[in-house]
Amino acid sequence: MRKILPLLFLLILQQVHAQNERYTIKGAVADTTGGMLSHATVMLLNPVDSALVTFGRTNDKGALEFRNVKRSNYLLKVNYVGYLPFQQLLKAPEGNLLDLGTIKMKVLNKDLMEVVIKTARAPLSIRGDTVEYNASSFKVPPGSSVEDLLRRLPGVQVDQEGNIKAQGQEVKRVTVDGKRFFGDDPKAATRNLPAEAITKVQVFDSKTEEARLTGVDDGKREKTVNLELKDSHKKGGFGKATLGLGTDKRAMGKVNYNRFDDKNQLAVIGMGNNVNQTGISRDDYQDFRGSQSFNWGGGEFGFGGGWDMYEGIDVDWGGNRDRGFSENWAGGVNYNYETKKTKFSTYYYYNQTRQTLDAFTEKQNFLNQLSYRSDDKNSQINRNRNHRTSIRFEKQLDSLNTIVVENQIRIGNGNNRYDGVEQYFLDGGGLRNLSKRNNAGSFESFLINTKLMYNHKFRKKGRSWAVSGQYNINNSSNLGDQFAHNTFFGATPIVGDSIYVLNQHNDTESLNNQIKAGTQYVEPIGKKFFIETFYNFGLSKSEVERAVFDVADNGNIPNDFLSRDYTNEFYSNRGGTKLRYTHLGLNMSVGIAAQHFGLNGRFYGRNSEPASINKSYFGWIPNVSFSHQITRNLRAYVDYSPFMRLPNIVDLQPFVDNSNPLFIREGNPGLRPETQHNAYINLNYFNSGSFFSIGLWGNYNYRENQIIYAQTVDSKLVTYTKPQNISGGQGVNLNVYSSIPLVKTKLTFRVDGGISQFYQLTPINGVDNETRTFGVPVRIGFDVTPSQNFTFYPSARWNVNNTKYSVSTSQNQKISNITYSGEMNLKMPKEIYLNGALNYNIFKNPRQGFYLDQPILNLALYKLILKNKRGEIRLTAFDLFNKNQGVRVYTSQNFSSREQVQTLGRYFMLGFTYNMRGITAKMQRNNYY
Repeated sequence: MRKILPLLFLLILQQVHAQNERYTIKGAVADTTGGMLSHATVMLLNPVDSALVTFGRTNDKGALEFRNVKRSNYLLKVNYVGYLPFQQLLKAPEGNLLDLGTIKMKVLNKDLMEVVIKTARAPLSIRGDTVEYNASSFKVPPGSSVEDLLRRLPGVQVDQEGNIKAQGQEVKRVTVDGKRFFGDDPKAATRNLPAEAITKVQVFDSKTEEARLTGVDDGKREKTVNLELKDSHKKGGFGKATLGLGTDKRAMGKVNYNRFDDKNQLAVIGMGNNVNQTGISRDDYQDFRGSQSFNWGGGEFGFGGGWDMYEGIDVDWGGNRDRGFSENWAGGVNYNYETKKTKFSTYYYYNQTRQTLDAFTEKQNFLNQLSYRSDDKNSQINRNRNHRTSIRFEKQLDSLNTIVVENQIRIGNGNNRYDGVEQYFLDGGGLRNLSKRNNAGSFESFLINTKLMYNHKFRKKGRSWAVSGQYNINNSSNLGDQFAHNTFFGATPIVGDSIYVLNQHNDTESLNNQIKAGTQYVEPIGKKFFIETFYNFGLSKSEVERAVFDVADNGNIPNDFLSRDYTNEFYSNRGGTKLRYTHLGLNMSVGIAAQHFGLNGRFYGRNSEPASINKSYFGWIPNVSFSHQITRNLRAYVDYSPFMRLPNIVDLQPFVDNSNPLFIREGNPGLRPETQHNAYINLNYFNSGSFFSIGLWGNYNYRENQIIYAQTVDSKLVTYTKPQNISGGQGVNLNVYSSIPLVKTKLTFRVDGGISQFYQLTPINGVDNETRTFGVPVRIGFDVTPSQNFTFYPSARWNVNNTKYSVSTSQNQKISNITYSGEMNLKMPKEIYLNGALNYNIFKNPRQGFYLDQPILNLALYKLILKNKRGEIRLTAFDLFNKNQGVRVYTSQNFSSREQVQTLGRYFMLGFTYNMRGITAKMQRNNYY
């Protein structure tokens, strides 16, 4: 007790001392007439460097209050739209309260403009739904990218992949001085422009292109970030060049150069490496698949679209960094020109990738009475080269007429090689079949998409008429060689083994032409109601010639069974009307549309009678949407929007494809179009005074006549698939997210979690298999940003998926994917910086007996050198523990699968960066160059 009492006394003294070290600031904001100004932006700054300490807004009665601030001097700034910004130096009081009384703001006029220029550089200001940050008030290390700057801004989050959220919502577009930068890819700007070049960052909700041109608010919003450049960076050029050499023959190079002025923007980028960095564009995933898989949309009005033929693509948005080994080259140029009535933007981008994959895939398949497993060990080499270019021209002919022209071109070519051994084992039995395959192929593709839109606004406010047209060409050529040695082992000694050898060459030429046209008329009824009437027409024609040859010693022999030619035309008529109500942030609409599909096709086998498909489909499509800016901080959006989709043209062909003897496909000309019923809800609350945000979003979909692939597996474990229609597939997602500033500008807590459930029917050997998947993803994280010298971003993510099957409950799966991560930036003496990122990944699948923990640690140590700090020398260690593995675990239909790919492991690299304006030392999350 004698020891405890003194300790308690010391703690009490410490608390009293701590309280004496803090005080509260109170006051009120009014105009010169005494009228209180509510929701004025108030900030406390460091008087030395104007760094933001904390901020807030006045309440409904104009009162301001900062509680328990450290006992120090501050610079107070107050902003209010239409009034002269106010600033005052505050000295710490002797007591615990500093009462400022009533601060009177002066109305802004021309005579005070010079004063405004001197005092308006507040760290942030809020005007309606726009939050504007003064970039210089949020300190980042020299040479930081825009991505690093965004992480320091209250209310903005950037994840490890560079995806941006602002005010709790995903950022869809990043512009530079209001202009596009390499299309609409946000990362193109945030990762290639230096933070030092930016004077302001503006975050706001932008209207859709259609709403902007017609002048009728459709209630839809896209979160947008605009980067405003400093005047100094609009005079002359700026950029940087980096070169790095590493162990295990690793090397990389990167360069960017920018030259902007009030009307023109020119940016050039280039890169090359063998460290699995594929480039800067979100279209890289598309290039890797080959450009022929790309299908442009747009060119339509109204609701209920989706008539295009659809090719499903399994997209890994994280890129290919953890898959194999790749050598990459890329470069591009972006140009923008803009005046009051003319907007012109264009870019060209080229990239090429050579990827080597050595993979092992293990799959557990099950039927209603038995199960079997397969393993596939393969090596792949894929080469792809792609050119992309885009031109957009917008001209305001006069105050009532606007025309927009867009053109996009993609040219691609590549080749690939596959060598693999695949085995099938019957559970409780032995090896049933063995396939050794050697395939090689090449492709060339050429795509053009041209869109034209004209909009006329009538003198009556709200009345408008728009018309659009679109023409697409997609031409591709594919050559392929397939060789497979297949051994089918007998189930009993009486049943002997059989061998099937496949050795084929195929040549496929395809040409697709597509025309779309649409028109929309908007008529106001009073000031709050609008009637929107639209009509869209589409016509697409496909011509395909596929020649298959059996390779023999005496030459290639035509395979008339697999060779085919077909021509196919499908058209769509979709027209409807919608009644819209819009007033004071409330936007409601209800509409109905009629959609008619027509399909005419002829299929030719080389030695068979021509087959034809002539089908017509009709359906009604309702639409209901609701959006409301309930308060300044709270917005709600609800939408129900079904659409129809035609079957894939390949699935409609009445031919059998046995090019893979273990997986034989057959078309179904009797398929009906699929109807998807989608409902979506989003509630978002954002407090612009505290930067606290919370939101909820959810969606539900039900599929009618869903196109699925029925499976039949025979005794040799050969799978036969045929598409068919089945109704009942559905899915639901519900997610809640929040960003909570615990200490303004210093510490923010983020949480994101929800539930997901999917249900699907798949016929397997004549029995409908019900697959139900239930997931509970949760993610938490902190942004610790106490100063420009130290930042820390810890986070954790848990994702557990339970999959249950009706045909074999013993195969139910529970897959866990857990990640603990932390990223740190630290400035040390003598301009030395340390950057570190740790990702601890844990994969679990008890059903397969699979467990993997994977700690991946990346470190970078770098120093500023040369005059004006123009140079940087950097030592990077990637995957210090040498644990990186490309692992993918997933379940679907009647199987669970695990894939493991050899990929880039530990290496060290020494790099040098030269800056053209003396801005260097990039401190970037999970992207070391």
